Amino acid sequence: MIGIILAVFFGLAVIGVPVGIVVALTTIFGFIYTDNTVFFSMISQRMFSAMDSFTFLALPFFLLAGDIMNKVGLTGRLVDFSNLFFGRLKGGLAQVNIVTSIIFGGISGAAVADTAALGRIFIPSMTEQGYGRDFSTAVTVASSIIAPIIPPSIIMVLYGSIMEVSIAGLFAAGIVPGLLIGVILMILTRVIAGKRNYPTHPEKITVTRLVKRTRGAMWALMMPIIILGGILGGIFTPTEAAAIAVGFALFVGLVVYRNLTLKDLYDTFFNCAVTIGVITLLLSAATVLAWFLAIEQIPEMVAQIFMSISDNKYIILLLCNLFLIIVGMFLDIGPALLILGPILAPLAINLGVHPLHFGIMMCVNLNIALMTPPMGACLFMGMIVGELKLGELVKALWPFILVELFVLLLVIYIPAVSMWVPTMLGFVR
Repeated sequence: MIGIILAVFFGLAVIGVPVGIVVALTTIFGFIYTDNTVFFSMISQRMFSAMDSFTFLALPFFLLAGDIMNKVGLTGRLVDFSNLFFGRLKGGLAQVNIVTSIIFGGISGAAVADTAALGRIFIPSMTEQGYGRDFSTAVTVASSIIAPIIPPSIIMVLYGSIMEVSIAGLFAAGIVPGLLIGVILMILTRVIAGKRNYPTHPEKITVTRLVKRTRGAMWALMMPIIILGGILGGIFTPTEAAAIAVGFALFVGLVVYRNLTLKDLYDTFFNCAVTIGVITLLLSAATVLAWFLAIEQIPEMVAQIFMSISDNKYIILLLCNLFLIIVGMFLDIGPALLILGPILAPLAINLGVHPLHFGIMMCVNLNIALMTPPMGACLFMGMIVGELKLGELVKALWPFILVELFVLLLVIYIPAVSMWVPTMLGFVR
């Protein structure tokens, strides 16, 4: 039965049916195929209960806050601030690209937004300075996946909502892996830049310049500090933090910089409403699909399949992650997370893996899949912004994918990498 369900799902996806509709139709087909149409009367109730969540409210607020901050134009200020400190490194502009992604991740929480916003700034600038267009685009795409790992993270809100895992705990668990990816990308960039003799971009750090750049980037730097400090310090919940982030973004745009127009607000709210509508349909449909899978004991069947291969926890975790990487090559991160989370998480938890550990493992894994062919969303955005063909970009990306997979292995097999911060903050006892 698992094979038939998967065939229906991927068959609908291949012919271009929207993913939310694919999930819903697959669920309906599953109930009909198993002769469980008696459950049809409960589908609407299940879909509504998935949306009727205070925790889920964090998602539209974080989306809106990130969009407003983009409209305000903080990206350029972050670039200037980062360049003052990191431009002097070998491959300076590429290093600044990575550091800006780390900071930008604390604002947007979305990888594709990072690729689009920073790509339009860095790719032309790096190309003019003598960097290869393929390398410039690869650095932008590879560093953009830090955004949903460094909190706040939209996909962590999704995962926490459907799996009933602490979102604040997930945020805490993402800090070290996100920073690790940033550091290892900077090391790889230094090696490649040295071999290709890419330039540095040193600026003398003077008091005047430091004050000016810091003042320009101050509001962008304050946002993640306020959000994370408030959540991890227990001052407010992730949902309250998201609402505060919107208020902060509006304050910066309307009062501080005064460059946020009514048209900007209309466009931002409209785009956010469209996006959240798609996500809400997907979440509610995925919740019903997870319910159907539980009724049919699909998670138990998957567990038996994995356990028939090996009963070693580490081998099973490796198999789970290989499976996630393959699925992530064809399925966007949201659907993959919502559909596979309820299937694979119980297996891992039964093996003694902490729910927070497995959640961050899935998030890191599926974020890497955003830059893998053939269906990676950041890969396609990079092709558009960088004006490259698929083959050209993939060829430039593979070293970055390899080092990020190395970080994934550290997250899988050294739990302290992701669990140290949440344990220190009391999310794990």
